[in-house]
Amino acid sequence: MATNKNRFSAKSKTSLTPWLGIAAIVILFDQLSKITVNKMLHLGEERLVTSFFNLTLAYNRGAAFSFLGSESGWQRYLFTAIGIGAVAYIVYLLKKHAGQRLFCWALALIMGGAIGNVIDRLAYGHVIDFLDFHHAALGHFPAFNLADSAITLGAALFILDELRRVNR
Repeated sequence: MATNKNRFSAKSKTSLTPWLGIAAIVILFDQLSKITVNKMLHLGEERLVTSFFNLTLAYNRGAAFSFLGSESGWQRYLFTAIGIGAVAYIVYLLKKHAGQRLFCWALALIMGGAIGNVIDRLAYGHVIDFLDFHHAALGHFPAFNLADSAITLGAALFILDELRRVNR
């Protein structure tokens, strides 16, 4: 009987392992997709997929929407430091709140995306973007990648979790 209680104790419910696993899956798919696109396309090349979506290879030296992308290079270190700091804080939050599933899903997705983009900055000096959505009347949305998608989905889940918490 005592061993069954130990297997299902509060400690096992608060394990970091599933959340780190989710982040690792995000990193894996992000990096594999970037390596694939980087081998398939040349910088600036576009491949039409649908009437509203292209694969295109773009290098982003800045942050979201190429913010500070035209600076001299210092931004690489700033955004890398911000990413590493965010990951450290997320690990702390995951340890503290590991039993809160939706909150931790959000954090794990954000962490995986942040690490994916930090890897790019450290390895290449820029983030590899390749997902290009567009509309005839609206033009092209800035290209992004799977890490950015995971961060965005994580942020949406974070907001949903907070709205649910407030409504309780």
